[in-house]
Amino acid sequence: MTTTTRPSTPPASPGSPSDRPPTNRILYATMGMLVALLLVGAGGFLWLSGGGSGPTTIGGPFNLEDGNGKPVTDRDFRGQYMLVYFGYTFCPDVCPTTLNAVADAMDKLGPAASQVRPLFITIDPARDTPTAVGLYVHAFDPEFIGLTGDDQGIKQMAADFGVAVSKVELPGGDYTMDHSAVVFLLNDQGQVAGIFTPPFDIPRMAADLSRAAPYLPKS
Repeated sequence: MTTTTRPSTPPASPGSPSDRPPTNRILYATMGMLVALLLVGAGGFLWLSGGGSGPTTIGGPFNLEDGNGKPVTDRDFRGQYMLVYFGYTFCPDVCPTTLNAVADAMDKLGPAASQVRPLFITIDPARDTPTAVGLYVHAFDPEFIGLTGDDQGIKQMAADFGVAVSKVELPGGDYTMDHSAVVFLLNDQGQVAGIFTPPFDIPRMAADLSRAAPYLPKS
């Protein structure tokens, strides 16, 4: 991937579905995330389906927009692995730290990185327009893809992945967003194959990604 000078703080933001899955699927996704959250604090990688031969109950289809306002669905990434992270462009620290870690790990992955697509899904679509998410992620790496959508669709996708999201009102009418800070590895069929949890150790993250390399489609 292209080497990029990356910000340690968030760059300035330029701008201030389908059928619902069954309730038990959301429950199972949440249970899966609870297992992942046991790793938080120690950092690590939870391999859910060695290479993706067995589907998990976490995740699901999506229909969003990229930084150019172009419709993007999960099917557009068939044949490629994805690294999916939920955050927002006004995030003061966790999101920049995570995206920097992903970018550095991808740099260390080597040729296999060309078959992995890092996706940044905003949890704050009210402020994160297509242009905003596009400019934001490209500050970390030009290969990153920023996605936004309507509020209900974003909430549903976060629920499908078991990602906790909470809007926190601030004095003066402003607000911030609390959210899970995990990175999902999806296989070439769009199924969650593993979960990275913070704090992210870049060499270890790259090594864990390398474990998936034998399963990556050849370019």
